[in-house]
Amino acid sequence: MIRRALEFNGEPATPRLAATVVLLRPVGDDFELYVLKRARTMVFGGLYAFPGGGVDPTDRPETIRGDWAERLGVPGEQARAIVGAAARELFEEAGVLLAGPVTEPDRTVTDVSAGDWEADRVAIAGRALTLTEVLDRRGLRLRDDLLFPWGRWITPEFEPKRFDTWFFVALLPEGQTARDVSGESEAAAWVLPKAAEELPMLPPTRSTVDSFSPYRKIAEIIAAASRRDAATPVVPRVVVREDGSALLHVS
Repeated sequence: MIRRALEFNGEPATPRLAATVVLLRPVGDDFELYVLKRARTMVFGGLYAFPGGGVDPTDRPETIRGDWAERLGVPGEQARAIVGAAARELFEEAGVLLAGPVTEPDRTVTDVSAGDWEADRVAIAGRALTLTEVLDRRGLRLRDDLLFPWGRWITPEFEPKRFDTWFFVALLPEGQTARDVSGESEAAAWVLPKAAEELPMLPPTRSTVDSFSPYRKIAEIIAAASRRDAATPVVPRVVVREDGSALLHVS
């Protein structure tokens, strides 16, 4: 990474909008994070990450919250697309759906692993259906109020592929199970934050894991999310020191 930074002298690529979701579940007095080990055939293969990916043109859901533009620091249409991407990617990569009946606003769907649901998930992943179309057909609505913005990172200018990525946290809905169904990972696991600190990760993922260290319960994280700045991006950069060495600086 540092070598690429020192050798870079071209025009930075335009970052693609993206979203990723840190899925949480309680375990005794603690909590666990759901992580995926990216397949080695992919970009950043072999590293651990959270479910997520780029925004798709079809990511334009109806949302419950009306303050996403303010929370994410982008215009309303873009904000809704980012939220839609977060929910869609969570369903595509982990088989977890943040949705509930239109007529019962406080409920979420339970098991979504049955054959008919799996067919819908595969169709969404293949872009044969949109998440909005599936929810409408089933009388459901997106529970975007269960997504909590946590941070925003932009890939450094020297990287050939760049993303403007929003990190969200979400609680695993009751009755649902996270499953490694994306085809883009070679392993998936629930891990305690301390254990996650030992896994190989990119700086944004590592920093996100580290940011959970002050908290012991999911309720504390949800409360903290309301105070987090997910509108101002963090942009890592390489700083060359007087002795010629270099380090990755996050600001």
